[in-house]
Amino acid sequence: MALIMRKYLLIAGAAFVLGAGSMAYFSQRAVATPEPHAQTYHMLELFGNVLDEVDHQYVTPVDNKKLIQASLKGMLTSLDPHSDYLAPDDYQEMQDQTRGEYGGLGIEITSEDGVVKVISPIDGTPAARAGIKPGDYITAVNGKTILGLSVNDAVKQMRGKVGEAVTLTIAREKGDPFDIKLVREEITPKSVTSHLEGDYGYVRLSSFNEKATEETKAAIDALKAKDPHLKGLVFDLRNNPGGLLDQAVGVSDIFLNGGEVVSQRGRDSKDIERYNAKPGEKLGGLPVVILINGGTASAAEIVAGALQDRHRAQLVGLTSFGKGSVQTVIPLRGGLDGAVKLTTARYYTPSGRSIQRTGIVPDLEVAETREQAQEVADEAFQFSEASFNNALSADEGKSRIAPHEPAEEPPTGFDAKKGDFQLTRALDVLKYGSVQATPKMTKPSATLAQAAILRATHGAEIKPGASAPTPPVKPN
Repeated sequence: MALIMRKYLLIAGAAFVLGAGSMAYFSQRAVATPEPHAQTYHMLELFGNVLDEVDHQYVTPVDNKKLIQASLKGMLTSLDPHSDYLAPDDYQEMQDQTRGEYGGLGIEITSEDGVVKVISPIDGTPAARAGIKPGDYITAVNGKTILGLSVNDAVKQMRGKVGEAVTLTIAREKGDPFDIKLVREEITPKSVTSHLEGDYGYVRLSSFNEKATEETKAAIDALKAKDPHLKGLVFDLRNNPGGLLDQAVGVSDIFLNGGEVVSQRGRDSKDIERYNAKPGEKLGGLPVVILINGGTASAAEIVAGALQDRHRAQLVGLTSFGKGSVQTVIPLRGGLDGAVKLTTARYYTPSGRSIQRTGIVPDLEVAETREQAQEVADEAFQFSEASFNNALSADEGKSRIAPHEPAEEPPTGFDAKKGDFQLTRALDVLKYGSVQATPKMTKPSATLAQAAILRATHGAEIKPGASAPTPPVKPN
């Protein structure tokens, strides 16, 4: 099989396992276990036999091509949440998306136990304007259920002609399912937006498509032209679902003066590939604060982890998603037979951290709203790489931080509709020079997060403003 192209991606995407298995024989005489290759050939023959039975015996005629494609998909998706088989049409759609030009609604989605779940809406798209949120479940499209569909099949249901309306049924924690009506648009999202916050610059990068590095550079140049005396920069990677590895390296290169950005290691521990920044950075050493949250995934985590490890930026927000694996897209017959998207490596930050499942912990933990603080404290609202049943294990054996009360949340009376509390605290860090020097917020006497923790641990419930009861003391 000739490989026409290999493109490394870090993106969020009923199993029939086709491969060698093991079988135990219990009898009074020993029976030799088949050689691995012989077992594989036997299973391939079994697959052919089953396909033949279905072809001849199923109640209605079947499409063998679709059956085989479904079995390939089942085999790969059984490995981990991000490996997949892409049929030719799906492969073309993936290429369109990574180029940053496609039609649809503007939602990054994944599949969790047969249910389509939103990773993040893309800035400036119908989904973002309609208020779709990370962690939402999409259960139906135009009244037709999509439960049990693969991600690619669900995407096909949502895409269509530009200008046509489509209704999504959304299931969200704390409420009943509801419908949202959107109009399909030609999705050519500008991955970067920017503005000045007083003497500081603000740049938001929403995804790592093929234009991410050049657009980030252009935004920084524009801010420096507007204010030649810029004092620092807030780089917003919240709800950024990731994208292309080369763009993660390119964006990191903007802030670094050479040195390692990320390394990836495959099955062979000796097989290490390192990616380095080039000498020369665009900000001349100006201080940088990066905003992250639970929707910061994959390529966005590479950038945040690299700049944190290299002491080039401090991180404010919430622990990131925790997708620390690399997918290689392998075209089959030049894409004529689609492609295999296969997890081939884990990635590591410059200090050697594997953040698969665990995520990147910010230097200053800040919830955006008091409601979000409650969600961080409640096991029922956790959504991360660790939520997937078949997620790749954390290489270092570490576990993701358990539900807990965030270090900071907006004070009572803070208007989240008019202000961005995480951005406010990021600007404070720039103003005071470091997280350590930044005055810490005074906690309310009883927070929504504390109430969530008490409900989970003691079955108690408190109202904001009341005193938290003392936990019972267990006898020795």
